[in-house]
Amino acid sequence: QVQLVESGGGLVQAGGSLRLSCAASRSILSFNKMAWFRQAPGEERELVARLDSGGGSTYADSVKGRFTISRESAKNMMYLQMDSLKPEDTAVYYCNVYFNWRDYWGQGTQVTVSS
Repeated sequence: QVQLVESGGGLVQAGGSLRLSCAASRSILSFNKMAWFRQAPGEERELVARLDSGGGSTYADSVKGRFTISRESAKNMMYLQMDSLKPEDTAVYYCNVYFNWRDYWGQGTQVTVSS
C-alpha cells in the first residue's frame, strides 16, 4: 500500500508561480513511475508531467518550459514547480505513482489561476 498526500495548491494570479508537493508513505525509489495529473471541471484527467525510474522526465505540450517535475528521495517527496501560470492551468492536481502493478493516487490539491 502507498499513501500520497499533496499540498501547495491555492489561488494565484496569471503569471504567478506555485510549487506542489507530494509526500509518499514509502521510499520513492521503489516506484517505477511518478507523475502529476490534473483534472479541470468537465474534463478528463490528463498527464501533466512524469518521472521514470531512470530520472527521465516527460511533459505535456501545454506545460513545457513552464513546469518542472522533481523528486527528493531522502524525504520521499515529489514536486511540481509551476511558473508563468495561466488561467487554463486551473484544475485539481493529483500525485500518481505506479507500484507493484497498480496505480496509486493522492486526494488532489486545487490550483486556481485568476486572469
